[in-house]
Amino acid sequence: MKNQIIITVGRESGSGGHAIAKKLADAMGIACYDKKKLVEGTAQLSGMNKNYVKKLDEKPAGFPFSGRIGAFEESPESNVARMTFEYIRKIADSGESCVIVGRCADSVLCKNPNVLRVFIVGNVEDKNRRLAGIQQISLEEADEERRQTDKVRRTYHNFYSDTKWGDSRAYDLIINSSKLGIQGTVEIIRSFAEAFKEA
Repeated sequence: MKNQIIITVGRESGSGGHAIAKKLADAMGIACYDKKKLVEGTAQLSGMNKNYVKKLDEKPAGFPFSGRIGAFEESPESNVARMTFEYIRKIADSGESCVIVGRCADSVLCKNPNVLRVFIVGNVEDKNRRLAGIQQISLEEADEERRQTDKVRRTYHNFYSDTKWGDSRAYDLIINSSKLGIQGTVEIIRSFAEAFKEA
């Protein structure tokens, strides 16, 4: 039995990944490190201004910079990414069980035996409807927003990681939230996580 479990959650825009991560953490009685907490923690660890970190959070470095985890060019985006990854490692090293949303946590912690890497997808129509409802925009606007968000997430992940965003080989569990809804997806991941913890 593992004393610690860290569930990293990658997600397509509109799949409900953030809501699922929060509900999963609540159901398991562990912390959820989402954008708000990761920005705050990174700012505190680095001494950077929180609004500065928030602005560059989960953004890939622009051309001509290039790099992978642990090998950065000194662009503003890479500096923030490097400190975010350092903060994620600090969380893992503390022994705390938690859920971490995005930020290449699956790659940053790939050698940690207590990590369960999850990726959440969804049907396009469901994702667009969800985004339209949350943001009070049209389905057409939601579709464009979803595509753009996924493009940024994919670019960020692929820039800093050796694995590709959404590639099944990089995850332990990929689940379609359209099949069972938010709560049903939470229960499946929780069951998988509990079995993983006991293994």
